[in-house]
Amino acid sequence: MMRRLGRYLAGGAALLLLGAASGAGAKAPHFAATITRTTYGIPHIRAADWGGLGYGVAYAYGQDNLCLLAEEFATVAGERSRWFGPKEGAVLGFDRIDNLSSDLFFRSMIDVPALRGSYASVSAPVQALTRGYVAGYNKLLRDLGPAGVPEACRGKGWVRPITTDDMLRLTEKQMLLASSLALAPFVVHAAPPGAAQAQVLPGEDPLRPRDIGFGSNGWAFGGDATSDRRGLVVGNPHFPWNGPSRFYEMHLTVPGKYDVMGVTLAGGPIVTLGFNKDVAWTHTVTAAQHFTVFQLKLDPADPTRYLVDGKSEPMRRQTVTIPMADGTAPVVRTMYATRYGPVVYNPLAGFTWTKAQAFSLRDANHANQRGIATWLAMGQARSVGEVRAAVERTLGIPWVNTIAADRAGNALHADVTAVPNVSAAKIADCATPLSKVLAGRLVLLDGSRAACDWDRAPGTAVAGLMPARDQAVLERRDYVANSNDSYWLSNAKVPAVIRSPILGSAGTVRTLRTRSGLVEIDRRFAGSDGLPGTKLDHANAEAMIFANKSLAAELALAPLLALCRGEASVAAACAALGKWDGRYELDSRGAYLFATFWETVRNMPGLWSTPFDVADPVHTPRDLATGGAQGAKLIAALKTAQEQLGKEGIALDARWGDVQFAVRGAEHIPIHGASGQLGVLNVQQSDAVAGGIVPKHGSSYVQVVGFDATGPVADALLSYSQSTDPASPHYADQTRAFSVKRWHRLPFTPAQIAADGASKAVRISE
Repeated sequence: MMRRLGRYLAGGAALLLLGAASGAGAKAPHFAATITRTTYGIPHIRAADWGGLGYGVAYAYGQDNLCLLAEEFATVAGERSRWFGPKEGAVLGFDRIDNLSSDLFFRSMIDVPALRGSYASVSAPVQALTRGYVAGYNKLLRDLGPAGVPEACRGKGWVRPITTDDMLRLTEKQMLLASSLALAPFVVHAAPPGAAQAQVLPGEDPLRPRDIGFGSNGWAFGGDATSDRRGLVVGNPHFPWNGPSRFYEMHLTVPGKYDVMGVTLAGGPIVTLGFNKDVAWTHTVTAAQHFTVFQLKLDPADPTRYLVDGKSEPMRRQTVTIPMADGTAPVVRTMYATRYGPVVYNPLAGFTWTKAQAFSLRDANHANQRGIATWLAMGQARSVGEVRAAVERTLGIPWVNTIAADRAGNALHADVTAVPNVSAAKIADCATPLSKVLAGRLVLLDGSRAACDWDRAPGTAVAGLMPARDQAVLERRDYVANSNDSYWLSNAKVPAVIRSPILGSAGTVRTLRTRSGLVEIDRRFAGSDGLPGTKLDHANAEAMIFANKSLAAELALAPLLALCRGEASVAAACAALGKWDGRYELDSRGAYLFATFWETVRNMPGLWSTPFDVADPVHTPRDLATGGAQGAKLIAALKTAQEQLGKEGIALDARWGDVQFAVRGAEHIPIHGASGQLGVLNVQQSDAVAGGIVPKHGSSYVQVVGFDATGPVADALLSYSQSTDPASPHYADQTRAFSVKRWHRLPFTPAQIAADGASKAVRISE
């Protein structure tokens, strides 16, 4: 299988490239890289310098995902309306948005001249990686030629050569992924009172409480917890299965400088989550907020002017032009911004623009070009101490926790990101009446007082960011863990010191998924999980992450069964649940029925008879309340679930693998795991289709990484496979492996790469 690499190279280009630098007096290539592929098409990219590395990454990524990446460049350039129509939908971050709104967002929010200016000050390696990526992408287009472009985007005008500006836009987009990008509808609908565009309302409030599926589990075990006394990392990111936020596996080497394997996102020139010889790390989306909103007091004489300390300031006006297709006149909008950032509008959240007030957004990740340098330094780290130093020095990690372990047996959780520097005292002092309504969803500050802007702390990479010393870091020799709750309980033995609310809630109920992880870790140490011993190694870590247990079922199933027995209206449902194993394995029967029931009741007031106890956050709340009216509500919910499955044509005792599946062409691949709301660690958020549900978010690049005497020992799976091209042999191969939990030992050393059935090395250069 691995000898099919020639499929990716058009018209004999490989032979020409192999000889490009040969011959007496030949000029040394400006960019050069060698690409070798192993099982599942994973590229091992080797270059003599940073420019060559970026060159090879772009070429290899484009071979597998050219259409996806080309569409991303069209998206960040604000050209979706031109190529795909203004009313069609786009995935922006983790949600869908119409193309016109997407274009308005990118053309107003991304300041290319400013990005060029800040790019000039980034490190030489980062600049070289970027230049190389541009060259590698453009070379692939030349080598493929118009006829060699994958069918899905062949002949499309948006498949074009790129420039450094395209990379700057894409990097900016990735930095804003969990902040401004999620609030794009707020930005594009903002207009002064009376303006026509203010009548265009967001379809739903992006701040509404919901489970949108992204997140992750990250565990790092130190030497006190592992069988070999070395560190062990378990990474289980929950990310989209489709679109530009898919991970891509690769191994990158610049001899003597960098040797790292792991994953990146579309357009990433470097590994952002993975391992080297001495350190492994993973990421989880942090509970910290990376922006604040400012409530403005407007000048009574002009609603496009606002008052700060009693002085009137004009809003900045920007005319944004969105090109359309086929000679259609472009759409022109006027966007407004203040000293804080863009004006935002969403009456569903209380953000109205009247003659008296407006609201403005300030994002800590705007113009954050420090991220690539941070990940580059992490990849070069030899200990978790060096990982921590990189994260703290740059404040370049945009919106994720960092969980790491090293071969010496140290474990780290660093919830250190680009966060606004606002203390609890400032949040209280600068609150408006609406601030209390939005507490826990975002931080709203009084924009009419200059003192309410972010505090400046000496020594930070950017003025206004919270210094690392005020954020949360925990180093341990036993374990640290995060499943997207705040920093407060990354080790059940040592709840953290409570910090600013902008870093997330503390001393509050943890999600069932967080609790499930901590419960399973405790059981591992107690030897009560049915696995051998009381320590962590690859085998039992892999068994834990894919056990597909449901903590909701563990807490609620037995009392529910006791309640429903003898109730004629739910007799069939009760019988089906009585035979369920309480898990979301492929062969689990009745699992879909419980999931449907739980979605109805999980937020029901009075669900638990034992309330949350801050002294026992792992095991409370608990004890399903089944008496009186509460019991009647549970029976009614079970009846509703029973009827819902009947309408869907799905048996009450349907096999889970027959209900949840990934579609690859005509093939349906059964998928284990389920919603994190069920307390399942192996998360799958799925959409309904005919006959079942298909994953849209969930387990993606899953890795278990430890160390032997000489290097890393890594088992991994990429759930949705490397390529988005249906013609690729790597479109579904790892999805099938994921389905049956067939882990892959990643080859890292040259000998391991050769033993893994490596393809013939292909050299590209120019």
